Amino acid sequence: MRFELVIFDWDGTLMDSVPRIVSSMQSAARDAQWGDLSGPAVEDIIGLGLPEAVDKLCPGILPEQSAHLRERYAHHFVHADPTPMTFFGGVEASISALRQRKALKLAVATGKTRRGLDRIFRDTQSGDWFHASRTADETRSKPHPQMLSELLDELKVPVERAVMVGDTEYDLEMARTLGMPRVGVSYGVHSVERLFASEPEYLAHSVESLFEWLHRECW
Repeated sequence: MRFELVIFDWDGTLMDSVPRIVSSMQSAARDAQWGDLSGPAVEDIIGLGLPEAVDKLCPGILPEQSAHLRERYAHHFVHADPTPMTFFGGVEASISALRQRKALKLAVATGKTRRGLDRIFRDTQSGDWFHASRTADETRSKPHPQMLSELLDELKVPVERAVMVGDTEYDLEMARTLGMPRVGVSYGVHSVERLFASEPEYLAHSVESLFEWLHRECW
């Protein structure tokens, strides 16, 4: 058993939530009178904490306008946007299979807020899948590695015995900073070229291939 901890990103890695994020952010930008945002521009910032994402997406935005945009984003994402949002096919069964390995710990490191992640945990009844989690509003945003360091400390796992799984360079770069093994998934938002630049140990092109690799390394 090479790894005793698997840390998952959420959006674009476990959950097919990117279309909802994009459309909610586009609506929020219009509400805040920032203007139109392109889909690829919004996809590029997925994974960052919301304040950092807005700063990068809307350079020069004033603090009051940024706060309004973020408030409207939360409204659209939670209440107004009807875009479907579910786990990628195979995720639930694959996580369940991993959990059969009693010595293996699972965690989440996400750009969501704690309130947002807890809401998703509750709505999908997935909170008890994981031994720990960190969100961008209770530590530093990706790509800073603080959330990974905190998870390692909480779960008492050495860095070489953990692996980070994510669909963006922000996920992989925070792991690389710590010298943590990392796996990219190409079915999320960042291109294969961007993921390869962070030197992942493996690049999965499907949920099936991701969990096949994890089973080999964690069993």
